[in-house]
Amino acid sequence: MQQKTIDQDLTGRTLAELAAGIPGASRVFREHRLDFCCGGDKTLRDAATARGLDPELLQDALRQETSEEGTAEEMTAAELVDHIETRYHAAHRQEIPELIRLARKVETVHREHPNVPAGLTTALEDGYARLDAHMSDEEAVLFPQIRARTDALLDETLSRLREDHAEHGELLGRLEALTNNFTPPEGACRTWQALYTGTEKFVADVMEHVHLENNVLFRRVSA
Repeated sequence: MQQKTIDQDLTGRTLAELAAGIPGASRVFREHRLDFCCGGDKTLRDAATARGLDPELLQDALRQETSEEGTAEEMTAAELVDHIETRYHAAHRQEIPELIRLARKVETVHREHPNVPAGLTTALEDGYARLDAHMSDEEAVLFPQIRARTDALLDETLSRLREDHAEHGELLGRLEALTNNFTPPEGACRTWQALYTGTEKFVADVMEHVHLENNVLFRRVSA
């Protein structure tokens, strides 16, 4: 990360720009529950104010992120596609079936508990079906177009995929509500704790995934 980026006023820049340009920014946004993927067009000032947060304190937190790792903006479109497939598509397909198994177990064993996440299994199953279909669509249509550097039907493809992303955002909100923001009740068993830890990671990964596509990859190839 370049020092000049840290020295600039960041409060007027959008969450999407900051998440794409500052390694670690997405972690700061997740900690403060700022939507940088579907709501990435909001400025840091507006997003913070809407949640009752101090924009200056958030700016200070971003300025402390001094990682030297490369950012998504430094990758080519083809490199971004490779990264998305290996880091997110493969991870989702590996992790969600286990979350479904854990959720089914918790809902069955603790069905009488007042805080049981009733409906979480169904939400994960439905979300996985939609997400897998979306990823398969990208792998069959969009990603080959990008690798081949062709813009044939690209606008139509991107519009359809953006609509899918909006549905993913609704799923994430549903998962947060069902799990009490990923907070297991006092005395929860290890399975319950593992379920919420894994679901929180999944939500964070999907937010990063959608952000990279909506705010970096899609904008780049459409431009």
